[in-house]
Amino acid sequence: MEHTNADEARGSPERWLECAYECLLEGGVESVRILPLAKKLNLSRTSFYWFFKDREALLDALLNRWKSKNTDNWIRQTEAYAESVCEAVLNVFDCWFDDSIFDSRHEAAIRSWAQQSPAIADEIADADAKRIGALTRLFERFGYEPLTADVRARAMYLVQLGYVSMKTREEMPERMMRIAEYVEIFTGRRAKNRELQRFFARRGVPEFQYSRVD
Repeated sequence: MEHTNADEARGSPERWLECAYECLLEGGVESVRILPLAKKLNLSRTSFYWFFKDREALLDALLNRWKSKNTDNWIRQTEAYAESVCEAVLNVFDCWFDDSIFDSRHEAAIRSWAQQSPAIADEIADADAKRIGALTRLFERFGYEPLTADVRARAMYLVQLGYVSMKTREEMPERMMRIAEYVEIFTGRRAKNRELQRFFARRGVPEFQYSRVD
């Protein structure tokens, strides 16, 4: 019982990190401070040090959470099984719509942080290179020449970054209506209806309304 009460008084690393994450999204990196976090969590300031050495360790944890979720998942999506390049691209499109795979708000917050920190800017540059490299390998896997694969990868990636940086908001039917066209622009090939159907099923679209006839 005493152990349980002590845990409640200190919180947990997950609670501190989640609170720091919410503060980062709401107010930027300057809002991620130990005392304000403690007040939000209704915990003592000293309990923070049971889990993190200092504020920098907490910021490192936020950065690692971003790397693991956004970059590692992005690369996994590029490597997922696909019958064709169109389906492979649709696998990556899941990042556009599923926060459990790719957290766009966290991405925007980290990129905002990078404007104040050369070290974080370096982390962003490294992540961009890894993600573009993974997309390039995707296109090469389906027979595209290296330069063509690189250009298509960059076009696809920079479009998504545009959505993040501009905080573009579209109604879901409007975005879904464009999916088949995006696939054709990025690949130079038309997605088959069955490929689109699998994508829309993952997205929970109730009826397959947005494809074109093969």
